[in-house]
Parts: sequence; structure tokens; C-alpha cells
Amino acid sequence: MEREYRICTRCVMDTSDPDIQFDEHGVCNHCHEYDRLIGQRVMKGEAGRRYLERLVGQIKREGRGKPYDCVMGVSGGVDSTYAAYAAKTIFGLRPLAVHMDNGWDSELAVKNIEETLKRLGIDLYTNVLNWEEFKDLQLAFLKASTPDSEIPSDHAIWAVIGDMAEKLKVRYVLSGFNVRTETHLPRAWSQGHFDWKYIQSVHKQFGKAALKTFPHQNFFTYYRRLLTLRRVDILNYLDYNKQEAMGLLERELGWKYYGGKHHESIYTRFYQGYILPAKFGYDKRRSHLSSQVCSGEFSRETALAELQKPTYAPTLQEEDREYAAKKLGLNANEFMAIMELPRKSYWDYPSYGRTLEGPLLRSSYNGLRDLYRTIQKRQNRAQES
Repeated sequence: MEREYRICTRCVMDTSDPDIQFDEHGVCNHCHEYDRLIGQRVMKGEAGRRYLERLVGQIKREGRGKPYDCVMGVSGGVDSTYAAYAAKTIFGLRPLAVHMDNGWDSELAVKNIEETLKRLGIDLYTNVLNWEEFKDLQLAFLKASTPDSEIPSDHAIWAVIGDMAEKLKVRYVLSGFNVRTETHLPRAWSQGHFDWKYIQSVHKQFGKAALKTFPHQNFFTYYRRLLTLRRVDILNYLDYNKQEAMGLLERELGWKYYGGKHHESIYTRFYQGYILPAKFGYDKRRSHLSSQVCSGEFSRETALAELQKPTYAPTLQEEDREYAAKKLGLNANEFMAIMELPRKSYWDYPSYGRTLEGPLLRSSYNGLRDLYRTIQKRQNRAQES
């Protein structure tokens, strides 16, 4: 039976998330998870600044004698750019910026990266993916008909960052992720980011070219890096407001806004703004706006009004559709055939997630997870002492 439509009374998440749950007051599980993560991972005001200063001191000590003391991913977007700004100008760190070029960067994103890092005096390493390999992988995911077609890019980004951190022998990876604006994320809308078995299985079934150079990390590499590298979500410890940050970056670094969440990538803009809503009924603006409602950056009424607008300009959607289809080697009929394929999910393909459903492997996974959490707690206590 089709589920009755409901929308959260606190944010704007609704039953387009098939797994959403509501409490007796109509507040959704994503809002409760937001509150939990705020309590666990976010430090405001002076407490956050003191925590970061202690951590920065350790990063600097471990980085002595090395060309860089940390690495960080940059996309040209506001969060990663502000994280770079804070790392260099506020805390005096020496990061190497890492960018993964998958062939879909907008001209504005490229200019943002080049201009802001130049002004900040931060070195840049760019890994350019083999386009024919990556195109074949993207087509495979579109044909697999799951909502996870952005997974290959996300996987490669973290693989490249991890490779560089190990090469430079630094263990700190700075991130622009922050709980206050990126928490309301339904699993059904996108999952398998670190699941190399999932990516391989989709490509094996629908791809044609061999993935000889594609950056990746298997199950053991992923968990080894969880234990040996330390990710620092620097924005969680600053009084970060996205709107205020955008103004600062424009004034001081010549950064320019690109129109929407993750619109620095043409493919991401098209995928999230056209394919996901049209094929799956998933509007990722709900997720981003809901987090900002909970953080106080927007009122719920403002978010609801924003959702009444098109995901982005219809004329640009049409331009993106033609451009993306041509770049991927699809004609109009082939693209529409993909859009009309029956919808599937992560669980319809072989993956580490499915394998871990077995009791023995589930026990091993839980053991690794608990070990990782123990190490993280010890590191946090060391910083607080």
C-alpha cells in the first residue's frame, strides 16, 4: 500500500524518504538524529575554539619537518573553501589541497579553486580521472537504475585524499562537512559511498571498459584508514553560518557563488536537480534545507517556500540534459530509456552491505567499528587533557 503523505512538523523532510519515522509530535527521525549529532560532534563558541587550538597544536607538532601537516579536499564550494580559509588564516596550518577532477567541473568551480587557493597560499594537487573509464562507470550506474549515480565520484575523492595522506605520511584529513547543514540524509536517497564491492558489481554488470586507473579503496583499506588517519570536520568546532561564510569568501578571496548546493559540478547539479526528482521523487533540497532549518539559518516557512520553486532554472536543466547526454555518448532516446528503467536500489546488487548481513562477518564488522570508536574516544580525551 502507498504510504500516506506526511511532512515533519519541525523541518521539511517528508515521506519521499521511504524510511522516515515520526514521533508523537510529528517530528521526524532525522531531526532527532540531528540533535544527537549536535550534542556529540559540535562544540560552539569558546569551547570549540579551545578544542581546535589543542588539536591544531598536535597537528603542527606531528607535521614538523614535513612539507605539509595535513591534507584536505576542495571542490570550489562554500564549505570546503571556508574550511581551507579557516585552516590557513585562523589556525596557521599547512594543508595540501586535493581536488579530484572527474570531467564535470564548472568553469566557476575551477576559477574558485584556483583564485581562493592562490590568495590563501595553499598548494593544490589535482587528480584527473581517466575520462573513458569514468564515463563507462557513470553510464553503468545510470543503467543500474539506482539513486546512487554520484557514488563513484564520492568514492574516488576519498580514495585520492587517503592515498595522498599516506604518501605524505600525514594522518590528519581536514573536511568541510558539518553537522549543522548536512545531517538530514536519508539512506534510501544515496548509499554505498565507500562500498567498492557495490561499485565493482554494478560496473561488471553494465560497464564495458576495464577500471585500470580508477582510484578506489576496498573494505580493508577503508577500515585501515579509519584506524590510521584522522578526519577533522573543522567547521563543527567553529560558529559556522553558511550565509555569512559566503559573504566573507566573496570579500576576501574573490570567491563566487555557483547557484545551489553542489552546483559547482555540472553533473551533480543535473543529477540532483533533474534525474533524482524526475525518476525517484527525491528532492535533495529537502535534506539541505531541513538541516539549515534546525540550525536556525532558515525558518521552516522560508524552506517550504523555496521548495515551491523549480530545483533550478528549467532552461538550464534543458541545457544540462543535452550537454550531459552528449558527453556520456547518449542520444535523446537512449537517455529517456534510462529514465524509464524500473527503479532499483543498493540492495539489488552485490555489496559489502549485503555480505555483512551474515552473522560472522557482521560480528567482524562490529568489532572493527568498535575498535575505531575506542581509538577515536582516546584521541579526543588526549586532546581535552
